[in-house]
Amino acid sequence: MKEAPHILVVDDDDRIRTLLKQYLTSQGYRVTAAAHAASARKLLTTLDFDLAILDIMMPGETGLDLLESLRRKGVNSPVLLLTARGNTSDRIEGLKRGADDYLAKPFEPEELSLRVAAILRRTHVEETPEEIEMSGLVFNPKRGELFEGDKRVRLTEAELQLLSSLAFRAGEPVSREELASNSPGSTERSIDVQVTRLRRKIEPDPKQPIHIQTVRGIGYRLMPD
Repeated sequence: MKEAPHILVVDDDDRIRTLLKQYLTSQGYRVTAAAHAASARKLLTTLDFDLAILDIMMPGETGLDLLESLRRKGVNSPVLLLTARGNTSDRIEGLKRGADDYLAKPFEPEELSLRVAAILRRTHVEETPEEIEMSGLVFNPKRGELFEGDKRVRLTEAELQLLSSLAFRAGEPVSREELASNSPGSTERSIDVQVTRLRRKIEPDPKQPIHIQTVRGIGYRLMPD
């Protein structure tokens, strides 16, 4: 099974740091947290991260200073900056120092998760696999075919559109809105209905899905074997 992206969260506010770790973990990410820049530096010497979320306003070394230092050392992992200051000059300064995105506090966790997914999508471009395996089933996204051994599993056009949209973004959360827009005539509510039907054809236990996972507050995610 594809390993979930690993995110580093650096924030001196215990409440926000705990909230981010809990929420992002609930969205399927691996999360490591640090309370200040010095702790983050130690983690970066031993661990690899797919993305870092840095608070700007930290005592001592700020998030901007840490970001600039990492870029000078050739650390190219994408960075999302968090700060209570939301004016234009702060955003420009963060982007100049190498940030990929910027989010002002207070923020909605759902917006943060969507921004994280968008950054990872831009920076981790991977070719869609020829085939995706799911508990004995094999789906070919390019041909739009689902097989169980030699037997083809029949999918409705709506189910095929849904499975293909999830397959092209395997491992990432995809919003109901985006899934509906990829399927003409669909609504966010009808997407939920199609997911239920698709799970009956794919999941070993549709009541406890392991492949088409619900991402709370966002939509769904396809997790192959």
